[in-house]
Amino acid sequence: MRFNWFTCLLVLGCGGCSTSTTRLPDAPVRIRWERDPESLDPMAQVNSRAVDVINLMHYSLLQTDFATGTMAPTLAAALPSVQFVGDSLTHLDYHLRDATWDNGRPVLATDVAFTLKLMHCPELPNEGERTHFSFIRELLLDPADPRHFTLVCRGQAPEYRLDSGDFPILPENPLDPTHSLRQFSLATLQDWPRSTAPAPAVAALVQRYQQADPGHHPERLAGCGPYQLAAWEGNHSLTLQRKKKWWGDRLPTAPLVLQARPKQLQFLILPDDAAATLALRRHELDLYPQVSARDFQRLQASATAHRELAFYSGPSYDIVIAGFNTRRPAFQDKLTRQALSCLFDAKSLLAGTQLGQGSRTVGLLPPTSPFYNDSLPLPAYAPARAVALLRQAGWQQIGGTWKRAAQQLAFSVRYRADETTFETVALQFRAAAAAVGIPVALRPTEASTLTEALRQGDFDVCVRKLKGNPFAFNFLPILHSQSVGEGNFTGFGTPASDRLLEAIAAVGQPGRKRLLLKQFQMMLQKEAPLAPLFVLPYRLAADRHLVQVYPSGLRPGYSAATLTWAATPSPDH
Repeated sequence: MRFNWFTCLLVLGCGGCSTSTTRLPDAPVRIRWERDPESLDPMAQVNSRAVDVINLMHYSLLQTDFATGTMAPTLAAALPSVQFVGDSLTHLDYHLRDATWDNGRPVLATDVAFTLKLMHCPELPNEGERTHFSFIRELLLDPADPRHFTLVCRGQAPEYRLDSGDFPILPENPLDPTHSLRQFSLATLQDWPRSTAPAPAVAALVQRYQQADPGHHPERLAGCGPYQLAAWEGNHSLTLQRKKKWWGDRLPTAPLVLQARPKQLQFLILPDDAAATLALRRHELDLYPQVSARDFQRLQASATAHRELAFYSGPSYDIVIAGFNTRRPAFQDKLTRQALSCLFDAKSLLAGTQLGQGSRTVGLLPPTSPFYNDSLPLPAYAPARAVALLRQAGWQQIGGTWKRAAQQLAFSVRYRADETTFETVALQFRAAAAAVGIPVALRPTEASTLTEALRQGDFDVCVRKLKGNPFAFNFLPILHSQSVGEGNFTGFGTPASDRLLEAIAAVGQPGRKRLLLKQFQMMLQKEAPLAPLFVLPYRLAADRHLVQVYPSGLRPGYSAATLTWAATPSPDH
């Protein structure tokens, strides 16, 4: 599907800025990040910035083509062919391109098999990825062709064709030169009991991987992508350098996903929006993704940016949510969670933080999705209903304090400290809660420690952003009980909800999938482990000499590997 809903606005720009000058073709491209990637471990992918870099250093079988908004073959020679086996299995037939690692060794099907098995090795901290790709149960090698293999998948979901290729492929030989992992089937590793110690060969491999520490020393596990780490100054900047020799340069005509035009990509970490906007106006920054609504509006209204900046806007798949820690005694019943959900004024928050852009939603799908349940009402701001639900849940207001047995309803809200939208949500919620007699403390937390705090369950309520895409409907990593302590920060999960999520991830018939996804959205409203607030819009500003941007609602919102400096600014995009 083509993302032709994007608009490009070349408008009046920022007074007081110096005039943009032509950049040399080999000049670095400087991109704003709001936080540090923390780790570049391809098996963990701890945040979106890490994913951005990993996708440039380690290629997957398939990656996003930002020109079309679809997944396209990268290491794979073509999209896999699909064969349904019986009524419960899918076979995906893959052929690899003639790609090589930096040492000249070919990328083979055995590398893909190794990566999948490594992903499922016990004691690696990657439960989210492990859960997400658990539908792949076996990889069948072709003895006659080392670049040909078949993935055997449990279930018949149509999105398996694309989702099955969306993980970085790692080289087998540097980590497992004796091929010790080949003695284990993928299913054996997936089904390994948590109470049983790993096999010695597996434990030794995990230890080698952890000692290599690819998250902080990616040079020890070089990928087959076109870029390598040149410099990384924590919480300040990260620089990627294009490899001088890369297998993709041999292709006579490279598709978009195999182009690597910038010689150097510099990611500048500027947590403060005002500082990032000033850097853009001073030409110390070339591309600024996800500009805040107010800064975007101010830049558009200034006097000279029509000569300097290009502005892009459109819908995204990112949803702002408030999550409840269901492991806390006060939040273990759905009536209390429903009550607190009624204290978020999503309509006013959307208008106030996004200035009319974006959209409200009933769940974790945007209203534009064909699977959106439009029969459900949008969550309403209803303090009186919140009070009624609290009483129904057994809470009583005694001496101005809500109590239930030995419990007292008083808690805190965690959110990323440098995010204005999250802070506004927390402030509105605190005011609404105070009006009905519930004390709420705010706990703005630095990004570097917030993820671990959420993973450890060290919060009561959190405000955060969930990133989505139109390719897959796999909610196992964020809501399944087996993902608690990893991607499932709320701790929610019941046998019924687990079965529903598993069915959604595996179902093949579109009609059946639509029914299950509508049931999922109904379940979310009823159980209320989280409160979906609104779908964010996407806004990007870039130097007008920068072309081949391909703005998109898909992360990271632009095509970093195709960015090119033009000799003259483009009059339009």
